[in-house]
Amino acid sequence: MSWTQWDVASFDFPAPVGEHPVVIISSPERAAGAKLVNVLYCTTQRQSRPPGPDEVLLNSADGLDWETYCRCDHIFSVERDHLKRRSKPSKVSPERRRQISARIVDLFHFQIHA
Repeated sequence: MSWTQWDVASFDFPAPVGEHPVVIISSPERAAGAKLVNVLYCTTQRQSRPPGPDEVLLNSADGLDWETYCRCDHIFSVERDHLKRRSKPSKVSPERRRQISARIVDLFHFQIHA
């Protein structure tokens, strides 16, 4: 199956977590062919709360059927072959990509030099 950076897939995490959406953040080259890819864990927004300091809120603009929190403080490495296509193709919008990237830089205390 073909994947690229910023695709939204589903991944079945070990119990008790189970299947959840994930955002692929690996480079397009890695996402397309490497055995392991980097993803961010997402969960549906059922708590009716604003996103936390480690989250970005995704929605229909990102191809999702409901509001979903994307957790940016933990990058998971998963087997690409275990990713599942969602019922409709989903890709993170350019605005949310910027938000996720900025949140990762901030949370991991990366230094960006001009």
